[in-house]
Amino acid sequence: MAAEPPSSLSYRTTGSTCLHPLSELLGIPLDQVPFTNWTPSVCLVNFVACQLFALFAAFWFRIYLSPAKTSPDVRHAFATIFGIYFVIFCFGWYSVHLFVLVLMCYGIMVTASVSSIHRYSFFVAMGYLTICHISRIYIFHYGILTTDFSGPLMIVTQKITTLAFQVHDGLGRRAEDLSAEQHRLAVKVKPSFLQYLSYLLNFMSVIAGPCNNFKDYIAFIEGRHTHMKLLEVNWKQRGFQSLPEPSPTGAVIRKLYMTLVSLLLFLTLTKTFPVTCLVDDWFVHKANFLTRLCYLYIVMQASKPKYYFAWTLADAVNNAAGFGFSGLDKNGNFCWDLLSNLNIWKIETATSFKMYLENWNIQTATWLKR
Repeated sequence: MAAEPPSSLSYRTTGSTCLHPLSELLGIPLDQVPFTNWTPSVCLVNFVACQLFALFAAFWFRIYLSPAKTSPDVRHAFATIFGIYFVIFCFGWYSVHLFVLVLMCYGIMVTASVSSIHRYSFFVAMGYLTICHISRIYIFHYGILTTDFSGPLMIVTQKITTLAFQVHDGLGRRAEDLSAEQHRLAVKVKPSFLQYLSYLLNFMSVIAGPCNNFKDYIAFIEGRHTHMKLLEVNWKQRGFQSLPEPSPTGAVIRKLYMTLVSLLLFLTLTKTFPVTCLVDDWFVHKANFLTRLCYLYIVMQASKPKYYFAWTLADAVNNAAGFGFSGLDKNGNFCWDLLSNLNIWKIETATSFKMYLENWNIQTATWLKR
């Protein structure tokens, strides 16, 4: 039996409580609704506040700290400092777990041999994450403190293992042994401490992801991101007379519109079809099987918009900063879906389980394949 969480606000969330008056006004507890890359876990009010602030910071980052005006080190430092602040704001002292894992794995990055760096990093990152999960389930029984820090920890774990394997490919393997994709993503120089922190803890992805490749992130910080992607698709053959400068504004507006629709759907549907009915005595013992099955399906469908909201908003934040350009589509239009974590239309119209999985939590699925 799970322990009953204490009623005091200080025990319900370890993150900031400065938005508690707003949460009471809206009728949404600080720690009620969670969002992360894999499993829901971040307080709704704090999450939305951080992501909205990150959205404005991202526009400012792209315009006033552009690579043409600012050195890469300054961009790395700004992205890292804001990311650390967001984590502390949402999770309070629980954020120490992220910082401990990052520091341990950077120690491995610096000291381990390139032939074993990927194994050690994978073992430590996945081991620490597993211990955190087990302790919350079997030791604390989801009680004592209900704020779940495991979401950002899972995102950081993805990035740590991704970078470790790419460093191993770049420094510990022969070029002829690599696949075309491994060769493209291989990292041939170990990152500096600032680069490592920025990649793992930047404000654009530390709360809700998604995972991305180190070379893409460094190219973005140094101002080579869009040009690199245009060169990959042979922009001259697409009819451009000079190297274009794609703007993410249109993509950001579309994604913010979808974010708003998803949030309204989630709040409406979950109020109309509360998940708590699933454990109601009448529902469990007296409702017939078909009724329970249909209601369970409706509740599951009603829960999806919260993922649409969180992942689309995270994608918009990255795009607003100028990160996420993927090249040109078949019609020659600019695409900003490099970091997209889902395709809502294909999910809702999927004709097979395979098609559904290919368009749900895309970046995590890509990480697992690699």
